[in-house]
Amino acid sequence: MNIQKFIGRIILVSSACLSFAQAQNFPDRPLRVVVPFAAGNTLDNALRQVADEFKKNTGQPILIDNKPGGSGIIAAQNVMQAAPDGYTLLLSNTSMMTINPYTFSKLPYDPEKSFKPVTGLLGASLVLAVNAANVPANNLKEFIAWAKTQTGTVSYASFTAGNSSHFAGVIMNQRTGLNMVHVPFNGTPPAVQNLIGGQVHAAFLPLLAVKPHMESGKVKVLAVSSPQRSPLLPNVPTFSEQGLPDLEIYIWAGFSAPANTPDAVVTKLQAEFSKILKSQSIIEKWRAIDFEPLPFTSNEFQNFVRTDAKRWQEAVRISGFKASE
Repeated sequence: MNIQKFIGRIILVSSACLSFAQAQNFPDRPLRVVVPFAAGNTLDNALRQVADEFKKNTGQPILIDNKPGGSGIIAAQNVMQAAPDGYTLLLSNTSMMTINPYTFSKLPYDPEKSFKPVTGLLGASLVLAVNAANVPANNLKEFIAWAKTQTGTVSYASFTAGNSSHFAGVIMNQRTGLNMVHVPFNGTPPAVQNLIGGQVHAAFLPLLAVKPHMESGKVKVLAVSSPQRSPLLPNVPTFSEQGLPDLEIYIWAGFSAPANTPDAVVTKLQAEFSKILKSQSIIEKWRAIDFEPLPFTSNEFQNFVRTDAKRWQEAVRISGFKASE
């Protein structure tokens, strides 16, 4: 055998053994999850619930590192440049993985090449919520008619520029002839506060974020983006029911690692998270807030992201929208 090939095989075997040994002891220190939203966003409680279970099972905490802004680009770059050892993960989401590639002319990361998929976290639908005091409409048809009669600006909030909550408004403008002005925020909490405060007329947000304010009468929900009505809001019709099937939108979040993270470590992480996400406790808690656990394998997560990207590529193409923020 050629001596160089022999040495090469030894190196490969040694590396594999090292990766296996790392996985056997993994994790032996805290994990850091970089979140592309400000603290207090609607994912916080769900992520902390997972972190609590992770610590119970492994003895190690998960440290949440909020790095909002830039349509998730700031958070993505931070993780992309981190050591590929499994101790730094990205809370990847719809925006950075499946929308940004088609709305930005240039990105400092590649959704597939810069990261290694670990597993999903959760999925949810969006709702169109309006300020109850400033918007008289009680359904989508009435809202569109009202907005077209306004001489001033009709605005809608999103939880960040370039995300699904932003793009939902772009699609709605394009499909209805409206000219709503987009007002982005760094996270869901400030978007909600500006909605209930009347600084914006409407917002595309997760149901969990606006439901308490709906119950208090400050907010009205006019439509949900899920294929069927939400069991939490059985009297609110879907966008599809109201003639806007292009607004059938599913938002999601998952865990991604730096590209060169060892497969054995990714497998260990996936197994730990999957055990948590399949637990009856998490399933029941999240069902009550319109969240669906997504305990994907690494390959399932990758295929899920690719399919979702095709859906957004087409939506971007049809709308002609390009990010300028």
